[in-house]
Amino acid sequence: MGDRHTWTAAPAAAEHARSVLAVAWSCAVSAEGGREEFVGAHSVAADGRVLLRVPEDSALLAAAICSPRGEPSAVLEFADVAPVPVRNRIRARLWLAGWFVPEDGHLSFRPTRAVLRRPDGTVVVDLDELADAEPDPLALAEAQLLIHLADAHPDAVERLTRLVEPDSLHGAVRVQPLAVDRHGLTLRIERVRGNGDVRLPFHAPADDVSQLTERMHVLLSQASVAACPRSLQRQRTDRDG
Repeated sequence: MGDRHTWTAAPAAAEHARSVLAVAWSCAVSAEGGREEFVGAHSVAADGRVLLRVPEDSALLAAAICSPRGEPSAVLEFADVAPVPVRNRIRARLWLAGWFVPEDGHLSFRPTRAVLRRPDGTVVVDLDELADAEPDPLALAEAQLLIHLADAHPDAVERLTRLVEPDSLHGAVRVQPLAVDRHGLTLRIERVRGNGDVRLPFHAPADDVSQLTERMHVLLSQASVAACPRSLQRQRTDRDG
């Protein structure tokens, strides 16, 4: 059976892209025939421009200074990595094509094209929408929230599987929280062969952690009155036996 990815009430592409920029720790830059990896070196201006701090001996900085227009073309790549250990931890990739301009001791990147790849497909992100978008309000807290859910409340994760369609749980060997945003929680269902993701949408968007707590309580309450999937019942019996 092939993997199934269900994304219900998911963030818009521009918002997702801004969230990736907000939480990505590294940035790979391909320019002038070379590639450099910068860790903890980028930030994002209010208008969506990427600001990159590079060492004085960086070939990228030299190219920006020596370029006749001071604008070397480049492609920036950002990876959205799941904080909880799961198979295929890259949840999304964002590529920005454009050019650099030296500015106030750093390089300012002006994008001309933005492409976001996520499980439901690849999309070209409108640059005006990218500039106007805000990161998901839970983006910076997501890693801590998911790690806490996986490590401290595995029983809650198992209970939430009662809200998943039984077909999606066929052959499941492990279920882990993969992502959370203001619209919902995504679970990664790992099977002996392959894996798939399912989306549990909230009844209303959560704009902060306190609202997220309430939304999670609603999901768990719904799960408590749902029947336990037979596939997981068998797994639990085999495990306990």
